[in-house]
Amino acid sequence: MVSEQKSLFSTAELRGCYTVNRPLALVISQEALQEWKLRVFQYQQQVKISPSVRQGTLFDLIPTAEEIVNQVNPFELPQQNTEFWRWQATDEGVSALYFVIDYELPILLYVGETVKSNMRWKGEHDCKRYILNYVSAHRPYNLPVAVNIGFWAQAPVKTRDRQRLESALIYHWRSPFNKENWEFWGTPFIGEK
Repeated sequence: MVSEQKSLFSTAELRGCYTVNRPLALVISQEALQEWKLRVFQYQQQVKISPSVRQGTLFDLIPTAEEIVNQVNPFELPQQNTEFWRWQATDEGVSALYFVIDYELPILLYVGETVKSNMRWKGEHDCKRYILNYVSAHRPYNLPVAVNIGFWAQAPVKTRDRQRLESALIYHWRSPFNKENWEFWGTPFIGEK
């Protein structure tokens, strides 16, 4: 004897309930993806080799954002998984600058600032979508990708000072996921909201 559970709703009433609205898959050729990454890599390698130069003065007591830029090497920061925000944190964190990097090549993808490093990515953050699109673009070609995040906790506590430093780092490294550099690199991983 086969027992069949009766439905409370008709098929017509259920129509559309099980459809999933998925974003369209990002389509980028393997060649275009590798060329884009190589352009970013080559630019950032030149930045590493030739740091920006600024004439100091005898009376500079507090370093400027431009001077600090040369002291921060995002590629040497301890790596964390980009899903860090899902973990239980014992505190809210500290004021920090953070850097999203694909350590496979390596290339710096995004520079951000936060007043609470353990809380920053809870909720909406466009960069999460950019990372998902970027990693997904590698999968059809079985290309290696290792996107992680690093925090620099010596960032200024004052919001304006931290934002000035963030802006200087975005300009210095030309991080492609930051909107300030979209015109420079194009926007292949921005995708739909």
